[in-house]
Amino acid sequence: MAAKKTLRVMQTRSGIGRLYDQRQTLIGLGLNKIGRTRELEDTPSVRGMIYKVKHLVRVEGE
Repeated sequence: MAAKKTLRVMQTRSGIGRLYDQRQTLIGLGLNKIGRTRELEDTPSVRGMIYKVKHLVRVEGE
């Protein structure tokens, strides 16, 4: 079976002063401080969350 694809997501900007749903999306991705990095499974739902906060994060492994 093929290995699952992952995305490395790093928070680069603060969630302070952002809309409530954007802050909650960061928390849902496992990010809450600048510089935090998470490896997440490449699924449509995760991609949608990343798209919502794309101005606050950097993605590697696309």
